[in-house]
Amino acid sequence: MADRALFLDRDGIINEEVGYLIRPADVRFVPGIVSLCRTAQRLGYRLVVVTNQSGIARGFYTEADFEALMQWMREALGREGVRLDAVYHCPYHPEHGVGVYRREHEDRKPAPGMLRRAAADLGLELPASVMVGDRCSDIAAANAAGLRQAFLLRGTETQACPGECISVESLEQMERWLLAHEGA
Repeated sequence: MADRALFLDRDGIINEEVGYLIRPADVRFVPGIVSLCRTAQRLGYRLVVVTNQSGIARGFYTEADFEALMQWMREALGREGVRLDAVYHCPYHPEHGVGVYRREHEDRKPAPGMLRRAAADLGLELPASVMVGDRCSDIAAANAAGLRQAFLLRGTETQACPGECISVESLEQMERWLLAHEGA
């Protein structure tokens, strides 16, 4: 079986959206994320976070702050039996960035740069991989990277996203899809 990944957006998928999250005390994990990740790992998926971080671009926090929070999140998830294989972030924003962070970048979703970088770094087969996000930019990145399936967790976007995806009400629905399509 090809090396495949479950690509996870961070804010709104792993942790509840709070707006420019940087403090561990503000982290609330989304219901179902631990079970989804455990199931994906058991089925042979690598767990890869791909997250736009415009808070860095805007000067709200630094890349070191982001890395420290991600280390805390990795440890918290690790205590639940979940191991993140990699974390990719895009600290740039073309309009709201400050200084060197104000620019377009191939890693900023909806572009597929982070997914393609992960594939190269980890030896992943993108056509065998899946992604879950809560924004149309996540779906666009997954589609552009040629992933097997993209999932949109409903609740953030007010309208349907263009592109190919399965809309789900909960991460449990995505977990059931993974189990039903194992070996397919």
